[in-house]
Order: sequence, then structure tokens, then C-alpha cells
Amino acid sequence: YAGANQAAVSNPLLTTKPTAKMMKNRSKMSTKRKFVADGVFYAELNELLTRELAEDGYAGVEVRTTPHRTEIIIRATKTQNVLGEKGQRIRELTSVVQKRFEFAEGAVELYAERVQNRGLCAQAQAESLKFKLLAGLAVRRACYGVVRFVMEASAKGCEVIVSGKLRGQRAKAMKFGDGYMIKTGHAGQVYTDIAVRHVAMRQGMIGIKVSIMLPHDPKGINGPSIPLDDVVTILEPKEEPSPESILQAQQAAEAAAAAAAQAAALQASMLAQQQAAAAAPVEPAMQAGF
Repeated sequence: YAGANQAAVSNPLLTTKPTAKMMKNRSKMSTKRKFVADGVFYAELNELLTRELAEDGYAGVEVRTTPHRTEIIIRATKTQNVLGEKGQRIRELTSVVQKRFEFAEGAVELYAERVQNRGLCAQAQAESLKFKLLAGLAVRRACYGVVRFVMEASAKGCEVIVSGKLRGQRAKAMKFGDGYMIKTGHAGQVYTDIAVRHVAMRQGMIGIKVSIMLPHDPKGINGPSIPLDDVVTILEPKEEPSPESILQAQQAAEAAAAAAAQAAALQASMLAQQQAAAAAPVEPAMQAGF
């Protein structure tokens, strides 16, 4: 009985289903409860995929909710492993999510999307470092390898923190960094990608934190399109015209305006003459042709 309880606690799919009821009655909820339900659903889904797809370079999930169905986009570096042979694995994951959250048949769809630049993805690098440490690679060498790989991927900065019983019985933290890193303010939220992982080593649990400062990208593909607040772009000054050229331009404009007014007056006088000639009476002799 104790073993069954422990299995239920360790496996999120065997626990009670308040989230499933929340997602089922989502359309009838108030806005506040809807936000809470979406947050809980995302957290549980992210936890499941993190454990299941750890070896396949899992790098996050995006949930798109439409009136007819829910689309779940899984971002990973090895999309072929996520899909499985003939799409078997993605179908299994779809079935698990559908049963766990009590979606109707065909109401949820899972897609796999490849990470364009895994050197700028903190989750992918944290997973990579985790498996390097589990393989027995030295901590310093593994961390410097990750930092170098990230900086070669055109990142502005990188920081890796590893804490725990690294060597010996005494726990300590080691920090490895390179480049430029903003941690506070709005720029810290927009430009910094952070991932945390836990590694169960033989001597105890080790914590990993990878922070990557993304580069500025006007297209918004490799980084944020919003420029940093302290980046000042100095434009070349425009050439100021000399007073003589301004005076000449004014005189030319005045002359052109005077010429246009004179031409308009001449045209008006000719039009008046034509109208007067048309309105003048014709004599009888001229009418008879004499």
C-alpha cells in the first residue's frame, strides 16, 4: 500500500485530477479561474514533457487554445526522436495528455518544432550539461564547454552556476561566466533566458542554472526585437543650408508666385473679353451677309 502511494506521488499521471476538471469546464469559468487553470495546465504539461523528453533536447512548450481544439507545440533539438518511428511516440504523448486532462477525442493536437539555434536556448544547454555530468565529465570542463558553445552561437553573455557536493563532502557553488549579462529590470526579463535543472549524482543532488543573454535581432528570430534602453544610436547631422541660399530660394519662390499671379490675371482678362464678345448683339446687315 505504501509503495502504491509513493508511485502515485512520483507519477503525476496517477494523482487526482483537479486540473482535468478545470480544463473541462474552462468555457464556464470566470476570467480569474481561467488564468489559474491555464497556468496549472502549463506547469503540469511542462513537468511531464521535461521528464519524458529530457534526452531529446526538450526546450519548452507552447499551448495555443482555439474554440475547437487545443494545440500543443513542443520545442526540441531532436524533433525526429520526439515524433518517434512513424509518429508513434507523438501519438502516445497525445493519448496520455488527452486522458490525463479529459479532452474530447481529437480536441488536442501535439506538434514538434525544431529549435533553430540551440546555442541560444538555456533549457537545451542545461540538459546538455546535465548529461555531461551524469556521464562523469569533470565539472569545470563541462561548464566551460557549455559557455564556449553559447558564446560561439552569437550570444551576448552566458553564466553557468553549479552547486552541490561537487568534490568531497562539502557542498559549494561554482560560477562560470563570459560576456555581458543583465539580470535586473525589464531588459533582464526580455533578454535573459534562464533554465534550472537538478542532477541526481551518486554523492547527492547537484543544481544547475544556465543564463544566456540573447542578442538583439530586429526580426525577432534569434533574440528580442526591442533594443536595449542604454543603446544610443547617433545619426549623422543634416547639412544646414547657408543664409544666402535660403534668401535666393525665397526670392525665386516670390518671383514664381508673382509670375503665376500675372498669368492668372491675363487668363482672366482674356476670358472676360471672350464672354463680352459672345454677349454683344449682331447687326441686321451682318446677318443678311451685306
